[in-house]
Amino acid sequence: MTRLDAYDGLDIAVLLPCYNEAPTIAGVVAGFRRALPAAKIWVFDNNSSDGTLEVAMKAGARVVRERRQGKGNVVRRMFADVDADIYVMADGDGTYDPAQAVALIDKLIEEHADMVVGTRRGVTEDAGRDGHAFGNRMFNGIYGQVFGKDFTDILSGYRAFTRRFVKSFPAVSSGFEIETEMSVHAGQLRMPTAEVELDYGRRPDGSHSKLATFKDGFKILVMIAMLMKETRPAAFFGLLASLFGLISLIIGTPVIAEFIATGLVPRLPTAVAAMGLMVIAFLFTACGLILDSVARGRVEQKRILYLAQPPLKVQ
Repeated sequence: MTRLDAYDGLDIAVLLPCYNEAPTIAGVVAGFRRALPAAKIWVFDNNSSDGTLEVAMKAGARVVRERRQGKGNVVRRMFADVDADIYVMADGDGTYDPAQAVALIDKLIEEHADMVVGTRRGVTEDAGRDGHAFGNRMFNGIYGQVFGKDFTDILSGYRAFTRRFVKSFPAVSSGFEIETEMSVHAGQLRMPTAEVELDYGRRPDGSHSKLATFKDGFKILVMIAMLMKETRPAAFFGLLASLFGLISLIIGTPVIAEFIATGLVPRLPTAVAAMGLMVIAFLFTACGLILDSVARGRVEQKRILYLAQPPLKVQ
């Protein structure tokens, strides 16, 4: 039995979000066709102006248009529209080797995982641009501190999923921060996950990155903060409470010391400001405790939705 024989009876979908990838998409489709002959290959075109859609159709892919701009919007549409047992998601720019999809699926089946991330070998040292390499190091470090060290490459776009993951994933982000949201979703529900280290290629001549270093980096930071607020509100509001409480103590301590020594409060505005900041700190603490209970209830609901999907069954 070959490795591909183990996939008999499984409906596999390859999902390729694309925006202006005409120079590469035909080769990517052909590569996945060779690697996974029985898979259905879907190209979701996101308002391309260079003929990507027509090239993908000629290459034999199933093509869908998504008019809301942004990778997150495309992923949300893909996960909603496509039914399969196993999903493989990659980019259409040729930087991921289609032949390595077999390793992702093998790991998914062997580990009984719901998501396998294809970590990009050496991406934190060389991501095509110095800014991208630094950004990968920074975001992975922040993610590890905030959400745990389950993943070493949260921004990888090469992943394999089960139906359980895809149909329980809310997908609220709209841009390149979608991969971060996927990682947080898996970690929050304690889903079984795994990683496979893969080679990461460079774009060929004529193909250009759509990732804006600073703009999309800022969006990813905002998404990390939002996901922390939604999934770990006690920690999020606790940090804010600590910040405001510290400022209150810094400006209020001299006032208190002077009052103890002289019985006078000559700097009344400073005393009022210190008291106001401390009140805000206590309010943030209360919000964090209340919202932590709400977040736990939401996790329970997400977990029930996740368990409502049947597990992957391999012959």
